[in-house]
Amino acid sequence: MNVHLLRRASLALIVATLVACTTTKQQNDPSAVPELQPHGGGAASTTQKPPFTANVPTKSRWVPVDWGDLPGVATDSLNEAWNAWIKNCERPSTTFASLCSDVRRMSIASEDEQRKWMMTHLQPYRIEATTGSPDGMLTSYYEPMYEARRVQGNGFNVPIYQTPRGFGQRKPWYTRQQIDTNAEAQAALSGRVIAWLRDPVDMLVLHIQGSGRLQLTEANGTQRMIRVAYAGTNDQPYKSVGRWLLDQGLVRDATWPGISAWIASNPSRVNEMLWSNPRYVFFKEEELNEFDAQFGPKGAQGVALTPGRSIAVDRNSIPYGTPVWLSTPGPTVALNRLVFAQDTGSAIVGAVRADYFMGWGAEAGDVAGRIKQPLKLWAFWPKSLAGSAPHLR
Repeated sequence: MNVHLLRRASLALIVATLVACTTTKQQNDPSAVPELQPHGGGAASTTQKPPFTANVPTKSRWVPVDWGDLPGVATDSLNEAWNAWIKNCERPSTTFASLCSDVRRMSIASEDEQRKWMMTHLQPYRIEATTGSPDGMLTSYYEPMYEARRVQGNGFNVPIYQTPRGFGQRKPWYTRQQIDTNAEAQAALSGRVIAWLRDPVDMLVLHIQGSGRLQLTEANGTQRMIRVAYAGTNDQPYKSVGRWLLDQGLVRDATWPGISAWIASNPSRVNEMLWSNPRYVFFKEEELNEFDAQFGPKGAQGVALTPGRSIAVDRNSIPYGTPVWLSTPGPTVALNRLVFAQDTGSAIVGAVRADYFMGWGAEAGDVAGRIKQPLKLWAFWPKSLAGSAPHLR
């Protein structure tokens, strides 16, 4: 297999196996087809600007527990989590705003001191479904990285679009196929290209994840890294390309062997596969300086995501900005750690449901694509507000 086909195969593996990408996931049952779900209202979604107040959950109940009930609570590297907590304090909910001065002060404390502070000020609650079940599912998402060109040509012919002219005046907007073929849609998008990719499957993954990093070559030949962040969608429904391949009888399963082999053998039908998903994502360009590059895109809370410490949740179960204890036994990766509910996604539905932000690049994508495993969650709430904790049992 040549390098190009190998890269295609790798992308197909991601498309086939990565489940539930938080930015706006469109399917409530991500297990129906083992394929990446779109992340267009989470990591991708940065439209929420004014300060917010945490919503009261309606899909979960919270059961107070002892600190000793949390698996691995004595061994987590809290110093690693504190960067995410400081980010949390850039746009805190009213529930946690009063703790932020302490959080910033404790950033230089030892992990034992940080743990003692948490145990003094926070009460843990086991999160359950309204049926009483504490069991759920963990998936993972990431920020892809691609080579791109500012000027079309030399194989770079796949556009990354800004929002079209008159965006929002027509809902839903044109479908993915119409965007590629309709003269009116093309006119509205004329001059709206941010950059050009080489591979349409790269573009599909970027749309599903909702944001990405581009190693961009400018018109004058200089190179720099930028981020393309979610700016909106055409408001069309999300359809799984894996499901389309199955329904057409073109593959026997929507996993790596089937999809990768089909793409390699049917390059003339790739557009047909892509057009089976009418949903289309538009982006905005963001500078990516040395500091910003240490964090992911902004999630639905409006703060930059921290690799390994940010999760997407169902906001009807866990309010944005809530510190959460996450526990999963694997099989891909075992985790017992402090994370923060900073993102969401339409496929992230249910009380004990989380999408774990893995980071960026191919390695993060490889790991994220293999995570679909059991999950338990505990939320932390200020002891001073214990009586107002959501949905106490």
